[in-house]
Amino acid sequence: MPRSKKFRRARLFVIVLAVLLVAAVAGGGYWGVSTVRSSFPEVSGTVKVAGMSTPVDVKRDANGIPQLYADTSEDLFRAQGYVQAQDRFWEMDVRRHITAGRLSEMFGSGQVETDSFLRTMGWRRVAQQEYDTQLSPDTKKYLKAYTDGVNAWLSEHPGGASASVEYAMLGAVNGSYKPEAWDPVDSVAWLKAMAWSLSGNLQEEIDRSLLAQNFSQDQVAQLYPDYPYDRNGTIVKTGQVGKDGKYQPVDSQAAPAGTAQGRATTQALLTGISNQIAAMPQLLGPQGQGIGSNSWVVSGAHTTTGKPLLANDPHLGPEMPSVWYQMGLHCRKTGPACGFDTAGFTFAGMPGVVIGHNKDVAWGFTNLGADVTDLYLEKVTGPDTYQVDGQDRKFETRKETIKVAGGTDRTITVRTTGHGPLISDQSTEQQDVGKYAPLSGAGPDRAGGYGVALDWTALKPAKTMDAVFKLDKAANWSDFQGAAADFAVPAQNLIYADTKGNIGYQAPGLVPVRGKGDGRYPAPGWDSSYDWKKDYVPFASLPYSYNPAVGYIVTANQAVVDRSYPYLLTNDWEYGTRAKEITDQIESRLKNGGRISPDDMQQMQLDNTSVMAQTLVPLLLKVNITDPYVREAQDLLKDWNYHQDASSAAAAYYNGVWRQLLTLAFGQKFPADLRAKGDCLLRQKHDPTLPEDAVGSTVTVTECGTRDAKKAQPDGGDRWMEVVRTLLTQPQSSWWNYIDSDHRPQKGLGNLLAEAMKDARQELTSKMGKDISTWSWGRLHTLTLKEPTLGTDDSSIASGLVHKLLNRGPYQLSGGSAAVDATGWNAAAGYEVDWVPSMRMVVDLSDFDASQWVNVGGASGHAFHANYNDQTAVWARGDLLPWAFSTDKVDAATKNKLVLTNG
Repeated sequence: MPRSKKFRRARLFVIVLAVLLVAAVAGGGYWGVSTVRSSFPEVSGTVKVAGMSTPVDVKRDANGIPQLYADTSEDLFRAQGYVQAQDRFWEMDVRRHITAGRLSEMFGSGQVETDSFLRTMGWRRVAQQEYDTQLSPDTKKYLKAYTDGVNAWLSEHPGGASASVEYAMLGAVNGSYKPEAWDPVDSVAWLKAMAWSLSGNLQEEIDRSLLAQNFSQDQVAQLYPDYPYDRNGTIVKTGQVGKDGKYQPVDSQAAPAGTAQGRATTQALLTGISNQIAAMPQLLGPQGQGIGSNSWVVSGAHTTTGKPLLANDPHLGPEMPSVWYQMGLHCRKTGPACGFDTAGFTFAGMPGVVIGHNKDVAWGFTNLGADVTDLYLEKVTGPDTYQVDGQDRKFETRKETIKVAGGTDRTITVRTTGHGPLISDQSTEQQDVGKYAPLSGAGPDRAGGYGVALDWTALKPAKTMDAVFKLDKAANWSDFQGAAADFAVPAQNLIYADTKGNIGYQAPGLVPVRGKGDGRYPAPGWDSSYDWKKDYVPFASLPYSYNPAVGYIVTANQAVVDRSYPYLLTNDWEYGTRAKEITDQIESRLKNGGRISPDDMQQMQLDNTSVMAQTLVPLLLKVNITDPYVREAQDLLKDWNYHQDASSAAAAYYNGVWRQLLTLAFGQKFPADLRAKGDCLLRQKHDPTLPEDAVGSTVTVTECGTRDAKKAQPDGGDRWMEVVRTLLTQPQSSWWNYIDSDHRPQKGLGNLLAEAMKDARQELTSKMGKDISTWSWGRLHTLTLKEPTLGTDDSSIASGLVHKLLNRGPYQLSGGSAAVDATGWNAAAGYEVDWVPSMRMVVDLSDFDASQWVNVGGASGHAFHANYNDQTAVWARGDLLPWAFSTDKVDAATKNKLVLTNG
């Protein structure tokens, strides 16, 4: 956030404004209420919108969720743009400044480094290329109509308090800011943001390199164990890729005739990212391994309804308002003039529906986790050159000027290699990667470290926006695969069901074909044999399943296929803990001819079992604890059912022990650049002023972690569960060596478990008191929904008042990082929830009106609006809301109706 003198002085006005708003709204004062309510949308009556050919009805239910009815596709998307701007324009405006690298224009000099990262990566530039060269005429027509709708609303609300409370507060520090007109590319660019958030193993590649400072490659490999194929299985039974390049599934019906099986291959257009990897999770949610989703579909042969049931809950970082926006888009009569009848979840700022159903099919997403990013070590031979195959090549360079509100414009230079931009030019973390990343063979003199460049598939112009509209209109499996063929980034697991009773799965996305190397560590950029091939894995070769004999499909970020598959998708799968738990629940319900109901699907989404506890707790109970103070806590684990309910004292203590175990076994040994800021340890280090063998050359120093807490390691996710599960069979492993609370070295698994239980008892006592009867997991495991710009600024005394206006919570939650009810937390940082099931839905293909859904937050982006946060309590309880789809049911649920007519 801003730091200039002008902005610091103006912050005093924010304090006054925040005080007045909080006090006035709380007291019902006219000024405060009118200021807040002036930005609320019109939801009834008639509004003129330029360009409408015929009236569009906007029907909102009690939760403010809009269902739109139009006669033409252009009118439908024009209305979608207008309505989304009514509810969420501040969010839309911030999002387009993120994707364009222009946050400093709104928030001042504090965002220059983030903008430098975004400009270096060039999301907006690639989105413009997509719009200009890749998207179909129909998609462009829909984007332009959507843009016209947004701008029709914006012409009525040019900025200031009439647009939202956030603009009123921003105006106190940046009075010259006014939102500019929306552009179709603003919508396309948001897909790049989501691709970044779900971009695979980039963080793992970085972390492996940084771990190489302290550990051998064999030791690092122990911290990234192989995927447990035998225990947790794969999404599909691995088929073969035939001589014709087409994937041939096993245990699955043949795809219907006419299925799309091809995708044009083109040479990648590569640019890159910069040094603000650490800043991006604050805006988009945590990135990388551990962040996943759940989806599964059950055939009608195994359901109580006789038709398929489909469930989905994507896991993303929580924020206010929600990343998702619920909506229905209906043509009064589907045909050539208007081809849509769909409802579900989309993004504010983007037309169409991303996840949901239409009148024929339903679909859901989870992150495939394909390795689509590679770091390359580059030997820089001069200011303008780098080395490839023994020859110097010139960098491609460009300058980017960043405008700064209340400050001086900044100009950055981006140097780009054949692999992508040299991100180490501006990133301290990437410079460390260049210093420490191990090499498998000889390389040029490292000197002060190599430069580091990044290759990423999302920076190739593609047709993902086309895919969204194709999904919305899909009528069958062939249409669905045709849409999937265009779904380039982010690579997702797509599940499918239709009203005829079919179910399916398709892996889409651009997946690189590497020369040498496997993506685990940075590759030697000076050796062209490590470059990506010109073409990606052909879509026809990607795995799919259609009506598998088992009668259900589960995707929860587990491995898609086993190692017999001929292409490398990734080496960094999630470890399948959630997928196995969901599969086991389905199988248990299907025993002896049982059938699965919609209520069963909902209950499975709420499974908060700690699978790791089932292995670890019996070992903890065997440890002989003599201190009655600690033994009292240990006894909580007796007869625990392993459920991580918010009310459970045992769950609180177990997770406390898990956190301490990870700290003792791993955190104590990790370098500072993987540990959380404020995590300080005493280290024995050599005094560089003395010879290494001199007496007294080793000194004790305090070394503190430098990483943002949400990205610190060990985070305790399912990779760490697999690491610990393996090491439990090696009780004398050196990983079980640790320093106890009296700063004495200790060894052995049994001793470490005793120390972890003691340390957890002390930590939880400090947080919740000595009386363990008052402990509960929910007291530690809380969720606060934060507005991601003003609502996360902690730089002034105004912060708490602004937070009171914009943020909501805390909420005490059940669940855990590797549970199906995936309320994630980072064990290296604490217990606060930092990623969640961002929405939940259960779709009933026998009767779409019997489907249910829920969002985090609400439909409105306006603080203090009745629909700003009305769904969070429902979501936190694990409940779902009715999801009306047919015209009759929508009319019955309608509380407010607005008609948009030609202006």
